Order: sequence, then C-alpha cells, then structure tokens
Amino acid sequence: MNTFFRWGKFNLVGAIGVVLQLSALTLFNRWTAGHYLIASAAAIELSLLHNFVAHLHFTWRDRRNRSTRFAQLVRFHLSNGLVSMVGNLALMQILVHEAHVPVLISNGIAILCCSMVNFCVGDNWVFAVRSDNRADTHLPDQCAAWKGSLDQ
Repeated sequence: MNTFFRWGKFNLVGAIGVVLQLSALTLFNRWTAGHYLIASAAAIELSLLHNFVAHLHFTWRDRRNRSTRFAQLVRFHLSNGLVSMVGNLALMQILVHEAHVPVLISNGIAILCCSMVNFCVGDNWVFAVRSDNRADTHLPDQCAAWKGSLDQ
C-alpha cells in the first residue's frame, strides 16, 4: 500500500480518536475538577486503545504477521502510547499551566504535535512487515537513527 494512502487512513482513525479523546477529556475533566493531567491521561489511554484496534483492522490490516496481537499492543503502547502520553502531558502542562490556554485547545495542539512521530513509529515498528527470521522486538532499518539516538 502506498504510504500517502496509509497516512490518510492513519489520519482518519486519528480524527475519530481525537473526537473520542476530547469527548472523554471533557467528561473526565468534570469528574476530576482541577486535575486536568489525570483527566488527560485517562482520555489518552481510552483513545490509544481505540486507535490500536482501528489501526490493526483498518490502517495496517494488510500487515498480518506471526506477531501476537498482545505483542503488537505492547509495541503500540511502548511507542505511540509513550509518545502520546509524555508528549501530550508535557505540552498540556506548558500550555494550560504556563500559557493559560484552555484545556481542550491545549489537548488538540498536543495531539497534532505527536501525530507525525506516531505514524512513523507505527509504520516502521508496531505494524512493520516482519520476516520469519526477524525477532519480534527488532527495530527496522528505517528507525536505526532513532535507536542510535536513544542509546546515547
């Protein structure tokens, strides 16, 4: 499948995830008044689970392999989840606490900032095409630069 077409599918799933995340954030923020970071983390996790299932069955459904769904879910959380959670919460702290930007606008900005990294990691690691002789946790060549920078 063409990368541009897959990027479109990724963004469609992401748009639905954004609506889910912002809706959940609105609800969770009411329940935990004043604790927007806790509400944000819960909304992000709900969106992550939705996005994983949708990406598995829609965005990267042509990449079925011997990896278990659990292994893919772990990779998804270690990559997209970590990028989304850390990036989102850090940006939320800066935008809401320091810049006084409203919570939902801050969250939307944070989501956009994390999406490009999430696509690359999803395409090259979480849902990457794997041959039978490659270890399940091996990073593909496209991410070698990232791995090198993380090791330093």
